[in-house]
Amino acid sequence: MASCYACTDVGRVRPTNEDRALCFAPGVCLVADGMGGHAAGEVASALLVQTVQSYLEAEARPWGEESLRRAVRAANTAILAEASQFPACEGMGTTATVFSYADDKGVWAHVGDSRLYLFRRGTLLQMTRDHSYVEGLVENGSITQAEARIHPRKNVLTRAVGVEKEVEIDTGSFEIMAGDTVLLSTDGLTNMVTDEEVASLLSGSAEDPARALVDAANAAGGKDNITAVVVKFP
Repeated sequence: MASCYACTDVGRVRPTNEDRALCFAPGVCLVADGMGGHAAGEVASALLVQTVQSYLEAEARPWGEESLRRAVRAANTAILAEASQFPACEGMGTTATVFSYADDKGVWAHVGDSRLYLFRRGTLLQMTRDHSYVEGLVENGSITQAEARIHPRKNVLTRAVGVEKEVEIDTGSFEIMAGDTVLLSTDGLTNMVTDEEVASLLSGSAEDPARALVDAANAAGGKDNITAVVVKFP
């Protein structure tokens, strides 16, 4: 049976935590990084988590890519409805990275710049693509990955949940192998900790690898809210 660890932290700079994380049975994990003025970001991320959980728990298993896509789409509708009722929430949105696993298959759905990684046999693989302005520059060859890490517009998203009536949702699947580890994280982790450091921590003996990753991001400065969910397969 897989072991799931989740940790979220406000970091060392931000006054509030707009990240959310959740693991619920059987076999679903998700992270969300809210955005918006005042407390609107945390409203959006909380609605995303609540809606995805409620939607999936009401749907027959096993949950495939389309199930996750519909759950995120339902969250998009819920966030827009909330914003239409409360002017202070206008313009809020959130990232969404959802992972579901059953037997030897994992499926995911993704919007924004939170990420899903697969750590297999010592190699860290990024399974999702950031929906961000800077990622577009990397893809067309305008800048390198190293330059992207320090680009002044690296936090500008090109896609988020709850911003427009229709949201484009990436999905995917992969076979789960013995010894695999899956990581879901917000950019508060990946902007502060290198892939090499992440791989080292995931291969280490920390009792709670999610907490170890969050601690590493805080040690590096903790400039944003930090969230990590780690799923270890025996």
